[in-house]
Amino acid sequence: MSSEPAIRVEGLGKRYTIRHHRSDHVTLAQVALERARHPFRRAEREQFWALRDVSFEVHRGDVLGLIGRNGAGKSTLLKCLSRITSPTTGRIELWGRVGSLLEVGTGFHPELTGRENIYLNGSILGMTRREIDRQFDAIVDFAGIERFLDTPVKRYSSGMYVRLAFAVAAHLETEILLVDEVLAVGDQEFQEKCFRAMGELAGHGRTVVFVSHQLSSVARLCDRALLLVDGRVAELGPVDDVIAVYLADLERRDARTPISRVGSGELRITTFEPTSASFRPDAEKTFVVEVEPTDDNAPRYFVSLEVYDSQRTKVAHCDSRVLGGFFEGPQRLTVRIRSPWLRPGRYQVDAFICSSGIIDGLSPGVTFAVEPTLPYPGALPDEDWRTALLPDFTVDATTPLRDCTPAAGPGRVTR
Repeated sequence: MSSEPAIRVEGLGKRYTIRHHRSDHVTLAQVALERARHPFRRAEREQFWALRDVSFEVHRGDVLGLIGRNGAGKSTLLKCLSRITSPTTGRIELWGRVGSLLEVGTGFHPELTGRENIYLNGSILGMTRREIDRQFDAIVDFAGIERFLDTPVKRYSSGMYVRLAFAVAAHLETEILLVDEVLAVGDQEFQEKCFRAMGELAGHGRTVVFVSHQLSSVARLCDRALLLVDGRVAELGPVDDVIAVYLADLERRDARTPISRVGSGELRITTFEPTSASFRPDAEKTFVVEVEPTDDNAPRYFVSLEVYDSQRTKVAHCDSRVLGGFFEGPQRLTVRIRSPWLRPGRYQVDAFICSSGIIDGLSPGVTFAVEPTLPYPGALPDEDWRTALLPDFTVDATTPLRDCTPAAGPGRVTR
């Protein structure tokens, strides 16, 4: 990273005019007749600000995560930065050429082949043919589409589009790379390759602005983050701090949202709660589920709990069928989760009772916290502790280990 700016945004605003048509006329004759009857009537217009008074600076070599709810203005901001759309107010300064990956197929001509589109994209970005030639083999190898290189891209799948588009954006020599949620289209292997590539780009002094709803990806890739709320900057700073603010805001909004119930309704979850508001990482997590029939013909059922971390990643799925557990009639059930150990933070648990389909379900369900304490003596690196679950595992050794204090519980060493 450097103190030199790569992007500077001052007082940026983007306004759209939304027209509300009150008429249901669908033919030209009906429209003409309506205009003749009411010549001075005009369609209602609404001024909508997608961005308002947005200011921030990104330094050369930074990887900035851009987060926020749907409709917060993230994609609009990237379109302004990439000069696809012009801002209504404010100023944008960019130091260097910009490569962008905003939507599947953006900047591609469907009738041209993959080979031709590589040169087309490079030309749009201001590259010379010699510069593109130098990177051509690396682009094709990264995209993994050599077999289809001379096939028109209109016949590509969305995944192939993304592979080629990201490969072009990452390998052509731009100083700034803008990446929207489009990477979610690729498979897991390709996403991993993209994350490594973006990390390497930043290591070589390139600047990356990355938009994603996958907060785990933002936390992994980015140094800093910017939170947009209703088109305004709500928080800007270290990525962990900004994500914490975002999740707290989501939690406040969820608290105001009625619990959503799904299912056919022959049975009903009347009680669902953890036995404690917080647990140690190594403690048994216990939940009480009470079920009451609402129909005399209620079927046999099983219970399913789904545990999500603060970034809405599922970390555990407890299904009573695994234990042979089917139930009938009213029940008070206690579900005990012993493994894996969970890292500190907040978790959400959704509950479902099912038969051939969902009979009743609570989502969002209850929340609980895992305390920020190590469950056993010995230091774990902070970054490992924050980003990894601790499974129940053993290590068998043929030779006794030296200078090792065996730990109780998960992670114990047997000799």
